[in-house]
Amino acid sequence: MVTVMDAAKMKTAVIMAGGRGTRLMPYTMVIPKPLVPVGQYPIMEIVIRQLAACGFSRIIIAVNHQAELIETYFGDGSKYGLAIEYSLETKPLSTMGPLRLMKDLPDDFLVMNSDILTDLDYSEFLAGHVKSGRIFTISSYKRVQNVEYGVLHEQDGILTDFTEKPKLDYLVSMGVYALSKRVLDYIPYDEFFGFDSLMRVLLENGEQVGICPHDGYWLDIGRPDDYQQAADEFESKRDIFLKKEI
Repeated sequence: MVTVMDAAKMKTAVIMAGGRGTRLMPYTMVIPKPLVPVGQYPIMEIVIRQLAACGFSRIIIAVNHQAELIETYFGDGSKYGLAIEYSLETKPLSTMGPLRLMKDLPDDFLVMNSDILTDLDYSEFLAGHVKSGRIFTISSYKRVQNVEYGVLHEQDGILTDFTEKPKLDYLVSMGVYALSKRVLDYIPYDEFFGFDSLMRVLLENGEQVGICPHDGYWLDIGRPDDYQQAADEFESKRDIFLKKEI
């Protein structure tokens, strides 16, 4: 049994797994999104195995929709060599609201979505955050958007330039965050409160939010097309996702 003192010292990751997975229909009609398979494992099992390989010893899973299926599958985490706890939401609280329900969080910890496939080194990412001393660090990824039209540039109704089917680069959040426990002071209790709301509050209060770019592999499998890509690529890239099998 994990004591309060032990919990404060353990390398901890919080996995948000309470959503209904509506973007991934029809795959999520029967099973919750964290249990949707990629290769031989449910997507969240890949995440948990990666966290165990990175030295995390405590995982808190925020659950709501079909919580009993998730708890039955993962149990207490002993088969992965770590401790798993469950934090039950009685109503949807979005991505950051569930943190206020959790007890004995350490000074710095990881928060992540349950539906991402990446080769990010979670331990290195958390260590970088701790070293920075910031309240919040976002792991980011550069995406390229192909615009399928010719783009017009104008001023006062007159064409000033023209770009044929440009490519736009932009940074997106990977759904992996490192947090200082201080961030809890900005999150309301038992209210729907997402990542976007928290970012606005932190910026308004002059807090520094770090951005840590990742140039490896990342897919958010929340949409059917991305899920299919992850399923197609997992076996050929298995070694980069599961460097150390449990």
